[in-house]
Amino acid sequence: MDHKMILLTLIGPDRTGIIAAVTGQIAAAGARIRDIEQTVTHTLLSLSVLIDFPTGESDQKPLIKELLFLSKELGLDLDFQVIGEAEYRRKTTRHAYVVTILGGEVNAAALARVSGILADNAVNIERISKLTQGQLRCVEFLITTPPDLDVKSMTRTLLHAGASLGVDIAVQKESLYRRAKRLVVMDMDSTLIQVEVIDELARVAGVGEQVAAITERAMNGELDFQGSLRERVALLKGLRADALEQVYRNIPLTPGARNLVTILKRLGYKTAVISGGFKFFTDRLKDDLGLDYAYANQLEIVDGVVTGGVVGPIVDGARKACLLEEIAEKEGVTLDQVIAIGDGANDLPMLGRAGLGIAFNAKARVREQADFHINQQNLDSILYLLGLSEREMAEIAG
Repeated sequence: MDHKMILLTLIGPDRTGIIAAVTGQIAAAGARIRDIEQTVTHTLLSLSVLIDFPTGESDQKPLIKELLFLSKELGLDLDFQVIGEAEYRRKTTRHAYVVTILGGEVNAAALARVSGILADNAVNIERISKLTQGQLRCVEFLITTPPDLDVKSMTRTLLHAGASLGVDIAVQKESLYRRAKRLVVMDMDSTLIQVEVIDELARVAGVGEQVAAITERAMNGELDFQGSLRERVALLKGLRADALEQVYRNIPLTPGARNLVTILKRLGYKTAVISGGFKFFTDRLKDDLGLDYAYANQLEIVDGVVTGGVVGPIVDGARKACLLEEIAEKEGVTLDQVIAIGDGANDLPMLGRAGLGIAFNAKARVREQADFHINQQNLDSILYLLGLSEREMAEIAG
């Protein structure tokens, strides 16, 4: 015989003491709480409690009667529904994911389109949370999916819809690892900072247009990175070393970069920059932002002048992925606990290796191949994918 449970739903004005009164009544009747959830939207409370009776179902009616009286005293509407054990198990064993919708504004049209796609795939929305304060700019759905759903196919549909709606959408498996990330690895150029350093050096050297054209093709994946780097560096031959300091002083950090690193450090994360750029700049960023690791290419400088060569192995896409793994092993974290952020084709191996790989304001080809991409002005918007709310970010940042 299918064991029966009762789902109680109470809705009405929020006030202190509701949970104490309701759970006290349930305890007095000898019932057992199997599940409980409460939300408050402005001043409206919605409380759901799933209960059963370990000793049998004969005592259900008196408890329902007592709860009806109690809800009237509290100014709440009470509804109840009988649920079988088999139905409960089906619901609790379904696969859970988190859908994050992020943009300058998440409007009704965006919510309608996303929820419609979820409904078309027989996906149930279990909870909706607003992660921003004031204007609705980030919403998180906790969803459960049928066991046989093609989640990747649904995600592609959601990403396509997001692009047309002007919002970013990410779908992540809801698991311990989503909330237990411990290492964040970032690219430097056009990710942690707003410029490509080699292009800035080239302008000073008077070969800006030549180098910028090669950089663009390399970041789109049209050219071999190692070859294109050597070609660009060769054009810098004769540049005085003091020009590097001049360029560094004028480098603009990406908005939100400093706040991102501050929050991550206070939460106990390790942070690293792995760049296809130059060590001169990553070392200074490491000191300025308080990063734990910094890796990049070493420009050859002799007698205070750039020779046009590179010393040591080149940090290309494959090298970036290897360095990410080395740092993770040294810190004793699994790859599932690593976040990688980048914008260029040479970042794809690193993004693919991390538990959460994010293409940030990336080139079109990179966006197509990355599992997650964000096109937002602020780098710290990535924290929403970890489930942090704007209020929590402000509290952590101090």
